[in-house]
Amino acid sequence: MSNPTTIVLVHGFWGGAAHWSRVILELRRQGHTAIRAVELPLTSLADDAERTRKMVAQVNGPVLLVGHSYGGAVISVAGNAPNVAGLVYIAAFAPDAGESPGSITQEHPPIGVPNLEGDSDGYLWVKADKYHESFCQDLDAEEGAVLGVVQKAPLASTFGDSVSDPAWRHKPSWYQISSADRMISPVNQERMAARLGARKVITLDASHASLASRPAEVAALILEAAAAITTVAG
Repeated sequence: MSNPTTIVLVHGFWGGAAHWSRVILELRRQGHTAIRAVELPLTSLADDAERTRKMVAQVNGPVLLVGHSYGGAVISVAGNAPNVAGLVYIAAFAPDAGESPGSITQEHPPIGVPNLEGDSDGYLWVKADKYHESFCQDLDAEEGAVLGVVQKAPLASTFGDSVSDPAWRHKPSWYQISSADRMISPVNQERMAARLGARKVITLDASHASLASRPAEVAALILEAAAAITTVAG
């Protein structure tokens, strides 16, 4: 095979590409170095999907798109690019046509919703002193405090942006459910995972930040998906 599968990691709300750091290290330890991570503007679903498409277009060969949280909505749009061969959802939104992250959230509001607050510029934050308990309660409290301070807030309007033609209806997918998630209800995650017809679904006893608290298991799922894609491509 001339080109290995490139793993492109897409972050969600309240964190940037660096949220993937532990997963990146695990992937590299397993010998997979064809990895990229998108830094999203978090200004609209269209903007974020376009930024992801631009990175995907730079890759010569098959791409496995991996989305955490809101990043799942992004890969559901950007995943329609021709060289995207598969999708992995990590405690993520996987909207169907006409759905938005906000509409899915309203079906089963998660525990952390009361700890969100908007600012006068239209950005939506997790209250810094509530970030650890809401987003990453299975990480060290000091790390949670730092993440709360450096969080990357989205424009609140992005929550209402809907998907028109979800890529998971056309591409193979994998899903990781976080059963202790306080930002996306596990009930919603289970429903979305079942609807995907995913090749594999794993459930971790993890917070929303499973990519940080359970990087070995998350990386293993990603590598399994990449291997399946490589087999097909080869």
